[in-house]
Amino acid sequence: MAQLLDGQKLANIRATKLKKQVDELKKQGVQPFFSVINIGDDISSKIYLKSKKKLATKIGIKQKNFQLDSATSQAELLSLIARLNSESQVNGIMIQLPVPSQINLNEALSLIDPEKDVDCLTPSNVGRLWQGNHFVEPATAHGILALLKHYQIDSSGKHVVIIGRSSIVGKPLAALMLEQDATVSVLHTKTNNLAKYTKEADILVSAAGQLGLITEKMVKDNAIVIDVGINRIGNQIAGDVDFQNVAPKVSYITPVPGGIGPLTVESLMEQVVKLARRKNGR
Repeated sequence: MAQLLDGQKLANIRATKLKKQVDELKKQGVQPFFSVINIGDDISSKIYLKSKKKLATKIGIKQKNFQLDSATSQAELLSLIARLNSESQVNGIMIQLPVPSQINLNEALSLIDPEKDVDCLTPSNVGRLWQGNHFVEPATAHGILALLKHYQIDSSGKHVVIIGRSSIVGKPLAALMLEQDATVSVLHTKTNNLAKYTKEADILVSAAGQLGLITEKMVKDNAIVIDVGINRIGNQIAGDVDFQNVAPKVSYITPVPGGIGPLTVESLMEQVVKLARRKNGR
C-alpha cells in the first residue's frame, strides 16, 4: 500500500513557521497585506475565499476581499487593479478564478504590477519563471514541490508526467520541474492514448479535473502519484485518481481532500510574505 503524502499535515507545519516569520516582520514595521478580487457568485470561489481569509488571519497576514458584481465591466476591473497597484501598503493582488465571460482575463492580469503578482500570472513573471530567475511561484506548483521535498522525493532525472496545461498548475509546474532536472511531459485531455504516457511516469501529476481519469492500469508499479483534481460529488470532493485501486500499486500518493489543496492555500500565503519581504528589503 502506498505511503500517503499528507499535505494537510505539512501545510500546518509550514503555516506555523510562516506565522513566526510574519510576527518578526511586524516587529520590524512590515505588515504583509494582499487584496483578492472576486467577480460574481461562483460557489467554489466563495469557499476558497473563506479558507484563504481564515488562514491569512491565523498567520497574521492582512487580506482584503473585493467582491464585485457579476456584471462588472472590464473598465471597472482595470480601474480597481490600477488603484491597488498604487497603494503602497498592498503587497499582493490576485484575481479569483473563474471570471465572468465579459472579462478579458489576460488584459487584467497584464495590468497587475509584477511586484504584487501573488499568483505569478503576469506576462513578465511567467517569463521569469521559464527563465529560472523568478521571485514568486504559483501556489499549487510551489505546494507540490514542497510536498515532494518534505518526503525526500528527488525529481532529478525522473520522468514527470503532468496531465493539465493550465497557467496555474500544468505549465508552471513543468517549468519548476525542469529546474529540478526532471524530464517533463505535459499531457491534456485531448492527448491520444493517455495511458501510453502515464505508464512511463516516475512521478504522475493529474490536474485535469476529471473524476476517475487515472486508473490502476494507467500507472506503473511504485510510481509517485500527485492528484490535483477537484471534482464535486454532492457535498464531497474527489480527485482525478481512482484512489482505492491505484494506491495499492504505487509507492506514494496524495489523498483528496487533504493533499495538495491545503498546501495551495498555505503556499499562497508564502508568496504574499515573499513579496512583502522583497518590497521592504527584508
